[in-house]
Amino acid sequence: MNAKRCGGLLLLLLIIMTMPVAWADPSPSGASPGPPSPGPPSPGPFTPPSGPVPAIGRAWPVGNRPPVLRGWEPPATVYGRGHRGVDLAAAAGAPVRAVAAGRVSFAGRVAGRGVVSVELAGTDLRTTYEPVAATVRKGDEVAAGEQVGTVQPSGSHCAATCVHWGLRRNEAYLDPLSLLPPWLLRRGPSRLLPVLGVALP
Repeated sequence: MNAKRCGGLLLLLLIIMTMPVAWADPSPSGASPGPPSPGPPSPGPFTPPSGPVPAIGRAWPVGNRPPVLRGWEPPATVYGRGHRGVDLAAAAGAPVRAVAAGRVSFAGRVAGRGVVSVELAGTDLRTTYEPVAATVRKGDEVAAGEQVGTVQPSGSHCAATCVHWGLRRNEAYLDPLSLLPPWLLRRGPSRLLPVLGVALP
């Protein structure tokens, strides 16, 4: 008797749980479709994509620890104000290098500025450099530290000549400095310290 009662309750629970799905899905037999769809959702607060950014960078895009003229300022909403990258001080004509290995996904002009984008190997990340006169073409494989272009003297939004360096995962912007491991971000020269207890050669 208890088994029949439990089986009946389980069946009733299953029917109740599937009813909203049946109501939400209009039948092809011409049944009423219900209330109209509210349309696409409005852009809400900015939420970065899940998953950490791997520190796979092996070189700065320009120079050796160049000054950051303007840092990463994530927008409050998808279309809100902010700075979707970092601006690095660089002289016109200076070489621009790939921070990590990857494949060039774009090399050309956008809104009058030269742009180079590199899809980073083994990740879902894409990094972008502008304004840059490209020395690579779409589809080229590049190694970390390999030159992808030169800094253009104009087309920058900085007061001084700079390179805007961006990072994206799908359609979301991320802080490109997070690609660099701590040893590349530190200021000052490296110092070797003596190892105590080890005989000199």
